[in-house]
Amino acid sequence: MESDPIGGAMMMIGDILFPNAAARRSALSILGWWEARRGTFNLIVGGTGLVTLLVVRLMSLIPPGVPFMFDWRVVVAYGLLANVCYSFGFMLETLLARLWGDEVAPVGPTLFRHGLVFSVGLTLLPIGVAWVGYLFGAVKWLLS
Repeated sequence: MESDPIGGAMMMIGDILFPNAAARRSALSILGWWEARRGTFNLIVGGTGLVTLLVVRLMSLIPPGVPFMFDWRVVVAYGLLANVCYSFGFMLETLLARLWGDEVAPVGPTLFRHGLVFSVGLTLLPIGVAWVGYLFGAVKWLLS
């Protein structure tokens, strides 16, 4: 039997983006559900951050270049703030479960998915900003 690496990767992506909700609806079980996914969240957002740093660094090397300012404190602060915002997902799901109980479907998977996509997009944003800066710098460089 042949293994299908593309199909396996797609299954893994599907498992990440469409996880099953917490089986029980207690605050502790919801917290456990969120904490079981925090590592995956940090790996994806952190990996995206490394890609962003690499792309912006490479853009700084192509004439006329864009300024590349790296400060590890900003990276650490961004990671901490991303995790604080991640914790809001647990708090919001717990609040909704407390308010509406079983009348509302578990929202954890949806909150997780949207938060992950938003975080990845926000982490990629400096590439777009650097690209606009590069274009302005290139026009200025060409006209001077």
